[in-house]
Amino acid sequence: MKRREMLKAGSAALLGMSAFPLGWTAAAEKKKQKVLYFTRNVGFYHSVVQRRGKPLSHSERILIEMGDQAGFDVECTKDGRVFDGDLDRFDAFAFYTNGDLTLPNKQKEPPMSPEGKQRLLDAVAGGKGFVGFHATCASWRTPRPDAQGNLDIDPYIAMLGGEFVAHGPQQKATLSLTSPFPGTENIGPDGLSLLEEWYALKNFAEDLHVILVQQTRGMKGGCYQRPDFPSTWARPHGKGRVFFTSLGHREDIWTNVSVEEIMLGGFAWAMGNVEADVKSNIDKVTPQAGQMKR
Repeated sequence: MKRREMLKAGSAALLGMSAFPLGWTAAAEKKKQKVLYFTRNVGFYHSVVQRRGKPLSHSERILIEMGDQAGFDVECTKDGRVFDGDLDRFDAFAFYTNGDLTLPNKQKEPPMSPEGKQRLLDAVAGGKGFVGFHATCASWRTPRPDAQGNLDIDPYIAMLGGEFVAHGPQQKATLSLTSPFPGTENIGPDGLSLLEEWYALKNFAEDLHVILVQQTRGMKGGCYQRPDFPSTWARPHGKGRVFFTSLGHREDIWTNVSVEEIMLGGFAWAMGNVEADVKSNIDKVTPQAGQMKR
């Protein structure tokens, strides 16, 4: 049986023969929801969003397939000018991006305008959903502190809730589940162990509701020699909802059933299809998250 058939069959059994995959909750309204998946990169271009002469990249194809199964549409683009257009037609924005997206890139993909960036932030604050994958936390990175030690955190990073620091070698590591959340129902008490490129993160928002925690004990690489820190979270942003996971570097991560369930749960919550307790818990579950060295 193919992986997709296994996902569909297993989900149907668990949900009483529901047509929806595990992790997904459909909207109460009959209107079909639509997600804009933006995958423009400036600087390093991740393989899962490279099209390599094909119409779509690996992650774009997977996300469209997930949407087809769940019942929402996915529009994929690398054209930053989309944010100067009609954003009301989207229920959520999904990003797999890197760098300052208002700058040119080697691929000559049209950049976002500063006005388009602000329109995105306003749309999320006004009630739209936002789902960020992996390198999304490396967009509009914070510059070095000034002479007084002050940090000028970009409003995009403030909206997202955390920022990339560095990563070490790909390795198997464990994420522990700290909060029940849509799409995490199959994660057991031992957490979720995966081979992945793990991001070390910083500049966490104070109101983060942490869902998955990076277990750093035994990890190889200097950037991981620190207390456990958030890896996947949710937070309200104005009237909108923001969901982020650092997962998504490797192609096989995008075909991992447990990860797809987490992603679908994030989309369902971000688009307001399902409720979840997202009160701040970062101080409780990762009290030393801001400590960069052990």
